Amino acid sequence: MNRTAFLALWSHWRRQPLQLLVLVLGLSLATGLWSAVQAINGQARASYASAAAQLAGNQLDRLTTPSGRIPLETYAELRRAGWQLSPVLTGRMRLGDARLRLIGVDVLSYPVIPSTGGREIAPDEILTPPGRLLASAETRDDLPEDADLPPLVLAPDLPPGTAFTDIATAARLLNRPRELSYLLILPDQPMGPPPLEEIAPDLTHQPPSNQADAAQLTDSFHLNLTAFGLLSFAVGLFIVHGTVGLAFEQRRPLMRTLRALGLPRRNLTALVMGELLVLALVAGTLGLALGYLIAAALLPDVAATLRGLYGAPVAGGLTLRPLWVASGLGMALLGTAIAGAQGVWRLTHMPLLASAGLVGWADAAQKSARIMALSGIALIVAGVLAAFLLPGLIGGFALLAGLLMGAALTLPFLLNTALALLSRTSRAPASVWIWADLRAQLPGLSLALMALLLALATNIGVGTMVSSFRLTFTGWLDQRLMSELYLTAQDDAQGAAIAEWLAPRADAVLPIRAAEITLAGQPAQLYGVADHATYRDHWPLVARTPDLWDRLARGETVIINEQLARSADIWPGETIDLGNWQIEVGGVYSDYGNPAPEAIAGLAPLLDRYPDIENRRFGIRIAPDRADALARDLRAAFDLPDGAITDQAGVKSLSLDIFEKTFVVTAALNVLTLGVASFAILTSLLTLWNKRLPHLAPVWALGMTRARLARLEVLRSVALAGLTAVLALPLGLILAWVLLAVINVQAFGWRLPMHLFPLDWLWLFLLALLAGAAAAAIPARRLHRLPPAALLRIFADER
Repeated sequence: MNRTAFLALWSHWRRQPLQLLVLVLGLSLATGLWSAVQAINGQARASYASAAAQLAGNQLDRLTTPSGRIPLETYAELRRAGWQLSPVLTGRMRLGDARLRLIGVDVLSYPVIPSTGGREIAPDEILTPPGRLLASAETRDDLPEDADLPPLVLAPDLPPGTAFTDIATAARLLNRPRELSYLLILPDQPMGPPPLEEIAPDLTHQPPSNQADAAQLTDSFHLNLTAFGLLSFAVGLFIVHGTVGLAFEQRRPLMRTLRALGLPRRNLTALVMGELLVLALVAGTLGLALGYLIAAALLPDVAATLRGLYGAPVAGGLTLRPLWVASGLGMALLGTAIAGAQGVWRLTHMPLLASAGLVGWADAAQKSARIMALSGIALIVAGVLAAFLLPGLIGGFALLAGLLMGAALTLPFLLNTALALLSRTSRAPASVWIWADLRAQLPGLSLALMALLLALATNIGVGTMVSSFRLTFTGWLDQRLMSELYLTAQDDAQGAAIAEWLAPRADAVLPIRAAEITLAGQPAQLYGVADHATYRDHWPLVARTPDLWDRLARGETVIINEQLARSADIWPGETIDLGNWQIEVGGVYSDYGNPAPEAIAGLAPLLDRYPDIENRRFGIRIAPDRADALARDLRAAFDLPDGAITDQAGVKSLSLDIFEKTFVVTAALNVLTLGVASFAILTSLLTLWNKRLPHLAPVWALGMTRARLARLEVLRSVALAGLTAVLALPLGLILAWVLLAVINVQAFGWRLPMHLFPLDWLWLFLLALLAGAAAAAIPARRLHRLPPAALLRIFADER
């Protein structure tokens, strides 16, 4: 009996192959988008873990200074006093267009030397003159071929943009011969060493927990991606839920017959659940394959985003991980269980002889519309409360979830109310029937329209955020990049010669000099700026004190970037610790795209405290029409390579290219989510096709042509899509405000002004109408070509 019942249940899918295709595709899309996000997040976190394992010093306590510079003599005194330490020197080198983070260690005391493709490298291999640099293949490929560097040894697990070497080699390359960046405290210490305060009172004991690592810095980004993945999964589940529910209703007569023949309810439920399990495994497997392809396509841009926004090391290749596979299959099973739970519950609790069909199904859905609307309002209120009660990003994402899901649940009630109001304006019988038919069909399309609402609102919200960022970022670049040319000399001697040569030929030569220090427990840059109108008139300030630039030139104040101001809660008028320099903060400037804290002092006060910082980079002010000629003369006079001089337009172009890569992932997920929502409308119309005919046949019999009915089918879909798009606009704008004012501040450390883009809304509205028309095209074509005999048979077949 069980075998016969199982075959009878599966025969439904042979008669309805389109429903089976829709169910499998819907679940595959949902699983694919979710698993793609999880694969990207998993690969990124694996890269962080690999980098941390290779750079094992991150696991130990360390001794640091706010300036990030420890004299070699201090290390020697600590060692003579018995402290077991391992010195580390870090710094950044610019080689053409590439930036290289150099880590120099004492290879005889450093805890772990990075492996080179499974082979441990001996210390003497690194120490052999002229030294060795350990780096990944990606780092090697980014370096210019003519770079004056020691031989490279491949260490695949080192993060991109990082090279590992002996401390003497690093000191020579960085031109910092008698200083260290920090000291690692080795695990085995002698009994009773002298207190740190007696030997080196300027040093600070910093435990590993206070060191910001890549995983901590990027948690907000990964949480953001996970939210997009869950949204995409939810949109896909709307397709599955509608299809499963309709399939259960269509098979009610079959299940009633099986029960009448003696099949126990428990057995029938088990067979239905087994059927769903098989479908979930098949669709989940397809979704995993789709997710892998999506993740592989997006991962290189994600890696560029993480490096650009956070300086986090992520490799561009994707590795298949068992946890990711298990997560994808688990979500497929969970999604199927959620989608099928309501149908199974109805089948086991509704009377055995209850009538089947679309009308009964629609009536049941219509009765629940008000309950759904009340639940939606409750979710919105809960989201608002969570934003005030929960800290940081958790509260922000709880607010987003409450707004989106609450709005989706209230959509059927709002659409039904809008259609009821519009129907009052009709007097002709045909128009009255059209509005009534729209309301009757609304329950069958409500899930697809919810998916469309979420997709449109997400597109509006994220699109507004990205466009606001682009507009603000472009204006910010215009303020920051005021010099017509930017030059990097090969060394300090050449830099001094170039500055002297430029003095009579340029309007101004602005040195770009920086010292590496520690701010808020993170490596940071302290820049020095000349007292010039370029900075006074154009530098983008968020907050400031009076007479800021005069006081900055005299060394009475500094300005800090917005990231540091928000993370450390330091604003103008408060004091900041710059190593041995306690000074007042006079202003805060916007610094979009920079993952690290940063400060700016007057150039002369900076050189008083850090006289040895390199003098290689300059901004050159000159009339724009003379910039090209001056660049040619500079290259000829000093034999400079092409990459040594960059014009303002080139720097802006490079910055905007990096910006576009930053948001390519969210843009791709937006497009995919909107595509899934459009597919949801199409599948809902196709699955409801057979049940629509009994409603259309009487109208055809009263004289309305099939061609007109087909046009009305398209108009019905377009009208519902249009109403949904109108309701999605305010929801999308609220979403944009939350992203800019809450999520963005917590995730990146800066707040952006919100700009409105009505033309984008118009295009999105037209796209929604197009999606509605395209979804109705196939059912309308079927109706137009339906033989009159098929419509006549409905009067005999339908009861």
